[in-house]
Amino acid sequence: MVDVQHLLSALPPGVVYLVVAGVIGVESMGVPLPGEIVLVSSALLAATGVVEPAWVATAAAAGAIIGDSIGYAVGRRGGRPLLERLGRRFPKHLGPAHLARAEASFARHGVWAVFFGRFVALLRILAGPLAGALHVPYRRFLLANAAGGLVWAFGTTYLLFSVGRAAEHWL
Repeated sequence: MVDVQHLLSALPPGVVYLVVAGVIGVESMGVPLPGEIVLVSSALLAATGVVEPAWVATAAAAGAIIGDSIGYAVGRRGGRPLLERLGRRFPKHLGPAHLARAEASFARHGVWAVFFGRFVALLRILAGPLAGALHVPYRRFLLANAAGGLVWAFGTTYLLFSVGRAAEHWL
């Protein structure tokens, strides 16, 4: 098992911020990576004074917003044919009726799905590409993406930073 916090603590602070932004950014493009683990580890590292929580949160938010936007663009360009191909291959799970329901759901709740998707592991990875594939208007997507990314990154960082500081104090 890899101790992410130990690995991060061996890096200079600037590199930690780049790792946070990079891992979360690539995860947000649709690649399953441990973005949340990197954020949690970095926030707890900030509680020990090794890195600054504001920079950890900023890096996480930037990675989330930029990565989701790239994922959206990929989904917009090639996502629909991929979803249709997968629907033919797995009609019980991704058939035309499922795709139509997903489109209707995103049309009705698209921005909320993107916003709250940031807080749910699988949705965090798929929200951008799926929103692009389902043609959620980019302006609405970007607003929900940015709001969700900022609330998630800063909320998670400062919550864990505070918990870490309290633990440092009591231990």
